[in-house]
Amino acid sequence: MLSRLAANLVPFFGRLTVTTDPGTRLEPGSILVVNHTSLADPALVLAALRGRLAVEPVLLAAAGLWRVPLLGRALAREGHVPVHRNSARAAAALDHAAVALASGRHVMLYAEGRIPPRGDAAENPPELFRTGLARLARATGAPVVPIGQAGARRITSGGRTKQIAGVLTAPVRRPGLHVHIGAPIRLPEDVAEATVLAHGAVTEAWRTAAGALGEPAALGHEAPRVTPSRSGWRRSAGRRG
Repeated sequence: MLSRLAANLVPFFGRLTVTTDPGTRLEPGSILVVNHTSLADPALVLAALRGRLAVEPVLLAAAGLWRVPLLGRALAREGHVPVHRNSARAAAALDHAAVALASGRHVMLYAEGRIPPRGDAAENPPELFRTGLARLARATGAPVVPIGQAGARRITSGGRTKQIAGVLTAPVRRPGLHVHIGAPIRLPEDVAEATVLAHGAVTEAWRTAAGALGEPAALGHEAPRVTPSRSGWRRSAGRRG
């Protein structure tokens, strides 16, 4: 129901276009990883997946959404997975995701783990990835499909007042929206290496999506990359080798 609802509603809020890497085909039980920028971007990606590939994935999402009337019931009924962040129950989400993958369903998640705390509507490269994606891929052997979306922040971003204003005015403004679905990849066993590889693939997919909308951050600029350090993950600028 959520994918169908997204496919019906998104065209009222903006002009969605979708591209894929040549020959992209999703195997049953694939992990779909998307950059997270706005409360609106799950709808964009669900609409794109349904319209282009006839895929309706299981979504890993913040557990608080299950407390929203009607939405919570729909999420539970369709088998989506609540993520109880920063709690002892957080790891259970990966277990439920593994079960869904084993049954042949696609699982969609956000490896950044949060929406960036920015007030502007511009695009920026994906933030650092958490390790859950890499651990899930290692445990299940599932292929990973990098997906980049851009334009969701044009619908809603910033503080609550700005978010509401954005949603109310989007049907009039009809901003450009783009989703790019990359070719599946297989992550290495090493969690740190896999996390960097996945981040790079999603960054490239994002660059394609943002570039299609003419976003400055994706045109003529080097996106930050993630490199491991002794103290944890850090960003560094420069060209990929």
